[in-house]
Parts: sequence; structure tokens; C-alpha cells
Amino acid sequence: MAEKRNIFLVGPMGAGKSTIGRHLAQMLHLEFFDSDTEIEKRTGADVAWVFDVEGEEGFRKREEEAIDDLSQRQGIVLATGGGSVKNKDNRNRLSARGIVVYLETTVDKQLARTQRDKRRPLLQVDDPRDVLENLADERNALYEEIADYTVKTDEQSAKIVANQIIKLLDF
Repeated sequence: MAEKRNIFLVGPMGAGKSTIGRHLAQMLHLEFFDSDTEIEKRTGADVAWVFDVEGEEGFRKREEEAIDDLSQRQGIVLATGGGSVKNKDNRNRLSARGIVVYLETTVDKQLARTQRDKRRPLLQVDDPRDVLENLADERNALYEEIADYTVKTDEQSAKIVANQIIKLLDF
């Protein structure tokens, strides 16, 4: 690849952004980053702790900085946090600096994929379905707004989805 393009994965938690992103990066020989992992490296604490101590607002500020830094690189695959699209600057940067792929999934599939994951602060509630439905109402239009491509992830393995994305992007 003469030109090193960026691929940015957006979508709700449990859509498979990190898993699919790792496959994509490996298949395309690009560097993989996950914005949540980057925040954890920079703070020396996990995302749940950052949420507890700094609240969602503090976390989102750190997320914006990480996405700004990472999206300026060339030739990367970046899995963003599900809520990163709430920030207009994040949406603008992702749109301007790479190809945005929206990994679309249903609330039922999100519940199945996240039910045992204790590292998701927004889901540590009595009714995670209600939370996921509200997040979908709030965020799905934002994912669509910046997406160059939309790929459904419900019925396929991460590797198959990664292959679909490569075909779509004609890499």
C-alpha cells in the first residue's frame, strides 16, 4: 500500500470493534489501537476507575485527547469507544482523518456479548437493556452521520466481518 490510510471503527459497545479491529489490522499489516486501552495506558488505571474518579465528563475529555493523538497517525486501525461520537470534535476528526466504518449490532446481541463483562461502567446497573436501548437512541444517528460504510456484525465471526470490510474498502 503506497498510501497509508486509517480505518476508524465506530459503533456501540459489544459491536466487536476491538476484536474486528485486531483482525483488520493484522490482515492489512497496519497498527491497531483501541481508544479505551490507550486511555488506560495513559492514566495507569482501567476505564471503570477513571469513570469512578473523574466521572463520564473526565473520561470523555481523556478520550478526546486520545482520539485526537491517535487519529493523526498514518496507517492505523482504531477501535473507538462507543460514546466517542457524542463529541463533535471526535466526529469531525474521525471523518477528516480516515475511513469510518460503523459496526452495527442489535441490543440483543450487545447484551449477549457484554453480560459477563464487568469492565463496562455504563452497564453496571439493574437493567442493562434499558441502558443499551437509550444509548442506541442517542448514538446510532451519530454513528450513521460519520460512517463511510456500515457493516452488520450480528450473525458473523469477527474474521468474516474483517474480510467484508477489506472488500468494501478495496484495500
